[in-house]
Amino acid sequence: MADLISKYRWPLLFALAGLLIAILLMTVGFFKTLLILLFTCLGAVIGYYVEQTGLLENVFSSKK
Repeated sequence: MADLISKYRWPLLFALAGLLIAILLMTVGFFKTLLILLFTCLGAVIGYYVEQTGLLENVFSSKK
């Protein structure tokens, strides 16, 4: 099973993402789904920025 998952990792990941988007579109509607996707992407960008700059590590290490 792990062999199958490692071989088809990206198709499975995008299939799950497509399923999630389809469920969101059917339950909350188009514009709310776009808003959820926008906030998700914004959160990923902010998280990437914080990780690359070490911003939170500097904040938490100065309180010791």
